[in-house]
Amino acid sequence: DATDLSPAALEVAKINLARHGLQERITLIQSDVYEALGGKRYDVIISNPPYVPAAAMAKLPAEYQHEPPLALRAGADGLAIVDRILLDAPRHLSDHGILVAEVGNRWEALEAKHAKTPFMWLELEHGGEGVFLLTRQELVALAQDCARNGAACGVEPEETAGLARAGRRHAP
Repeated sequence: DATDLSPAALEVAKINLARHGLQERITLIQSDVYEALGGKRYDVIISNPPYVPAAAMAKLPAEYQHEPPLALRAGADGLAIVDRILLDAPRHLSDHGILVAEVGNRWEALEAKHAKTPFMWLELEHGGEGVFLLTRQELVALAQDCARNGAACGVEPEETAGLARAGRRHAP
């Protein structure tokens, strides 16, 4: 499965799947993060979410100005979408699943925000930074920590009600 909120991005993905003969292997789903996935669970979730802080949008290099803001902008700290991915990932990962995600130059802000989380920063073959790996167990611990300290995790107190249960396995 591959998800995106943008119908236009899904149309481009459809062309790419056809170009590479992958239409039978990958299902495209329009979804705001995990919302349209129901109870689906995966061994691996890979994400390249938006991670540009609102204040930085106007300062982006010219080549980024051609991208839709939806693909880049992610709240005041640039981590609004990343936080949603982190906190809901346990519900969508198998018991031994992993999450791999890119946060680019926001990696230091992410580490500071979630200081107890043991992010494994991946070395990229052609350079670059800001791609991490977390196991489901690490994500469960993060969700439980955020349930106790909601505002510190970038979620409002009313949003933390279900986070303590994030580590429980849901019946299929």
